[in-house]
Amino acid sequence: MDKLDAFSIGMIGLAIGVLGTGAGGVVTAVMGRPSDGVLSTVLGFAGGIMLSIVFVELIPEAFAAGGIGPSVVGIFLGTLIIMALDLILPHTHLYSESEEGSRYVKTGLVLGLGIALHNLPEGLAIGSGYAVGVETGVGLAIAIALHDMPEGMAMATPMMIGGVDPKKIILWTALAGVPTGIGAWIGALVGGLSPTILALSLGFAAGAMLYIVFDEMIPDAQQLAKGHSGTFGGVAGVLAGILMALI
Repeated sequence: MDKLDAFSIGMIGLAIGVLGTGAGGVVTAVMGRPSDGVLSTVLGFAGGIMLSIVFVELIPEAFAAGGIGPSVVGIFLGTLIIMALDLILPHTHLYSESEEGSRYVKTGLVLGLGIALHNLPEGLAIGSGYAVGVETGVGLAIAIALHDMPEGMAMATPMMIGGVDPKKIILWTALAGVPTGIGAWIGALVGGLSPTILALSLGFAAGAMLYIVFDEMIPDAQQLAKGHSGTFGGVAGVLAGILMALI
């Protein structure tokens, strides 16, 4: 299948980000906060899919494109930069709560800022994936869309508790997905320059996604878990991701 141009890839990333986080906002605004068990399962499932994509698609493609050296450098850069953002910016995990309504709203907005920043390297993953091939890009787009929905739900929940109008909740959660489109456009441009740059880009995206999964999604899934909901969700996500890669 022919590769897409950078603008088209950027628009796909924009749609994935806005619809993914926005859908989470819609679900929360309409139905209210999901149970901890449901949110734990969804987070685990999305995290499992992301891990399978990283290890089955991103890292092998990075190695094939530019060798082990640039790929490993990219992985460490992606991990370290996202870790630095975590240290610099106020960060609130999915289960954080406060007693006052105004603080709930602030929690949702701060979490939304973190989600928006995280969506940039996720968009880079989409763009780099499409630079490899349409099939790889589609697989990453599906995984990231699944990942973005619980993030949107997590962002919307404290805002809903704080009394924010449902329409504004949906708007804010959708806006948090905009950087995905920017990242996808950059990833498509940079990833197409040279095999070394492509390996660095794919490695960077893999490192960023690994940090998000291991530092946030899995811990939050376990924190919210009812029984082993997060664990079973993660196992199911890994299997689903492998099946998507094979198909």
